Amino acid sequence: MDNREKTAIVFMADGMEMCECLITVDILRRAGVKVITASVMKDRTVTASHQVRIEADVLAADADFAAADIIILPGGRVGTENLAASDIVTGQCSRYAGNSSRYVAAICAAPSVLSGIGILDGRKATCHPDFSEKVQAGSSISDGNADISPLVTLTHESVTVDGNIITGQGLGATMDFALCITEILAGKETADRIAAATCYRNR
Repeated sequence: MDNREKTAIVFMADGMEMCECLITVDILRRAGVKVITASVMKDRTVTASHQVRIEADVLAADADFAAADIIILPGGRVGTENLAASDIVTGQCSRYAGNSSRYVAAICAAPSVLSGIGILDGRKATCHPDFSEKVQAGSSISDGNADISPLVTLTHESVTVDGNIITGQGLGATMDFALCITEILAGKETADRIAAATCYRNR
């Protein structure tokens, strides 16, 4: 692992699960990762699923994707719909997924964004149980062939890593998700240190 500063871009959207977003941001910043929050809405202020207003660092259109090591998609049903509707999100996810030196991470409902554009086809992944069928269908759902055999193998684990794709199950798995990303970007020692400092006992 190189010693240069790692950078993460976390997408934010109206209707997102606030804790899935902000816990991940918090843990990564504790690890020394440069985290940029990027709104996919028309302005930098987004309203999370429980009506909490949060200001992103930048608009997604202004984010420097060339400098980032990972892009992260928090969940939330409405938030995920807004992410899926963003050409920036889907375009950057496809570019990152095709580059083995970069990572794409999504949690809760958001893995459905990745599956819908074919990123999860032939891979293992996890997601919120309410989105299992949609994620399993992979890119077939956009082709109108949702009745064919599942293209994605669901693990039903808290976090699943397959190559450069990281998926998390839901809000209750957010610490696992954030610490997994931390370990990948900053090393196991750093992840374990943060887990201990935050009294997290599942590592």
